[in-house]
Amino acid sequence: MQLFDCARFNWVISMIPMAPINQHSRRNFLAQAGAGAGMLAYAAMAAADGARGISATHFAPRAKRVIWLFMHGGPSHVDLFDPKPALTKYGGKPLPQSFGEVMTRREVAKNPLLAPVRRFRPRGESGLEISDFLPQIAECADDICVVRSLHGDSVNHPQSVYQMNTGSILMGNPSVGSWVAYGLGSENQDMPAFIVMPDPGGGLKGGPAAWSSGYLPATYQGVTVRSGTSPIIDLQGQPGVSGDQQRRNLAFIQSLNQRHLAERDQDDQLAARIRAYELAFRMQSKAPELVDISGETADTLEQYGIDRKETREFGMRCLLARRMVERGVRFVQLYSGDTNGWDAHADVESNHSDCCLSTDKPVAGLLKDLKQRGLLNDTLVIWGGEFGRMPMSEQGTGRDHNPWGYCAWLAGAGISGGRAYGATDDIGLRAAVNPVSVHNFHASILHLLGIDHEQLTHFHNGLDKRLTGPEEAHVVHEMIG
Repeated sequence: MQLFDCARFNWVISMIPMAPINQHSRRNFLAQAGAGAGMLAYAAMAAADGARGISATHFAPRAKRVIWLFMHGGPSHVDLFDPKPALTKYGGKPLPQSFGEVMTRREVAKNPLLAPVRRFRPRGESGLEISDFLPQIAECADDICVVRSLHGDSVNHPQSVYQMNTGSILMGNPSVGSWVAYGLGSENQDMPAFIVMPDPGGGLKGGPAAWSSGYLPATYQGVTVRSGTSPIIDLQGQPGVSGDQQRRNLAFIQSLNQRHLAERDQDDQLAARIRAYELAFRMQSKAPELVDISGETADTLEQYGIDRKETREFGMRCLLARRMVERGVRFVQLYSGDTNGWDAHADVESNHSDCCLSTDKPVAGLLKDLKQRGLLNDTLVIWGGEFGRMPMSEQGTGRDHNPWGYCAWLAGAGISGGRAYGATDDIGLRAAVNPVSVHNFHASILHLLGIDHEQLTHFHNGLDKRLTGPEEAHVVHEMIG
């Protein structure tokens, strides 16, 4: 294993300004030079470790990489993936008394049950029921496993966004992508291990803390990438500055940075910033090629919906996600939904029509493209939001937040598709059969990547911290079977 480039080492060390020898003893000179060489070697090894991660897999992985399609705002499970005949039957009527403890009598009278606003139909050979809201994803029914019994702990967006992304309702904890990057690293040292593509409308409730590295080394934070010709702000080199000039400038800056770092006891934030500069330089040659889709066929562009205004933006990000995992990015997360996103308080039909129209075809195109290229075999695709929505109506045609029972789905990585795991109660209010907590969901994701969630830890404030928290969590083998 090559730890660092010797030629580059010799060139960089030659750039370090040295005091005249007559001001130092030969012993001091050799000690300083040795320390400098060791520091540069350390920096190279640290950068390599940052790309590779800190541990090998604990057992054979089924997934080498993850694409997480995060539907920000809370998609309505009872209108998309969780058919409830009882909800259809009793739509417009008050909530049954047996469920009434979650609402006051006044609220029950004011907010009767709301029947699913679109019809559910059996799909594929499996007959898995999916709503008419998602006709394109429905064509992939035999490849997906719908988890119908997820449950969380907060009715508020930021806390639930944090929990689904970091395992905790509190901000300041590492995201799933950061943990995966920390454990496994990237397969390509010229690309980040963890890339995030937010919705261009912005306004994620919870903000960038959702993809933060938390108390992990800062180098494992998600790198934000946009679609378009400038995926990363200020990535392009300055006009009139040649690549050789830039390399010399960066080598000189690197020598100063390493001295600064050595004087500050290898400060994590400073070390991460140094590695970020190095990665940015390497990405200057890689990122433009990554976002250049001129080599993609017309059929591929159509498959992702890039030929249509309604689906172009999300379709482009889905296509970039495929191109990223092809190039060794370990974890890619896409957000659908701006400030409000899928948050259908007033009108489920109107809100979900827009959200589904912009994402349905691109998501299906991604699944089909991954499958055609043989990438779905070892790529885990996750679809879901921070929570679901209530079976009761809000403002007549909308639904409020529901963290007690909701859906996500998984595809790829050898997961058996065409089925549902778990179930909510008769009206979709609470997880009732084989409930899956967020921690158990995360433990199962790590398991697919070959990681034992109990062994992936980081020592922080006197404790060995982990994604799945201090309480008991377990892998849901039946869900990922």
